[in-house]
Amino acid sequence: MKNLKYYLSTILFLTLIISCSKESITVAETLDEAAADAEAGPDAVNEEEVITTLTITLTPTSGSTTVVTLKTQDLDGDGPNAPEVTVSGNLTAGAVYAGDMEFLNELESPAEDITEEIEEEDLDHQVFYTLAGLDATVEYANNDSAGNPLGTEFTLTANTASSGSLTFTLIHEPTKPNTGLGDAGGTVDIEAPFDITIE
Repeated sequence: MKNLKYYLSTILFLTLIISCSKESITVAETLDEAAADAEAGPDAVNEEEVITTLTITLTPTSGSTTVVTLKTQDLDGDGPNAPEVTVSGNLTAGAVYAGDMEFLNELESPAEDITEEIEEEDLDHQVFYTLAGLDATVEYANNDSAGNPLGTEFTLTANTASSGSLTFTLIHEPTKPNTGLGDAGGTVDIEAPFDITIE
């Protein structure tokens, strides 16, 4: 009788150990899978673009023959140096210009053209134009794949002689449609003000 109790106790004990071992293996495997998933990260997450340089080319379509180039370059990003901003000349009163933007990451060699990425991911981007003191109008000339403004191309009409600023703001993941920069939300990829003169 003692032997029977001993054998039953041993069988019960071994069964318990085997069960616990299987559970430990299962838990360990589950933890390994969770860690691998965490390393892989969520699908299709795009980081914000690194943009060091924005070049805007204003090509006259009427009222002038002089191309004007606006450029801002900030090679140290959030570092202590201010961006280098240049404007190649004044706009002509009454002239209409076709605007075209080029966004670059010049920290890469060769420089990475971010414009292509912005236009490929057009639903996640929008450029906004803010005028202050300048008698001009700016209108979108290209849209995203849903028909909302994208803004990497635009039309600028220089009205009367004046001086002021024109700021270009590229927003990442804006609310679309929107009524402007005030309710677009999202995050700023680049904000570039230029002092402009119309003569």
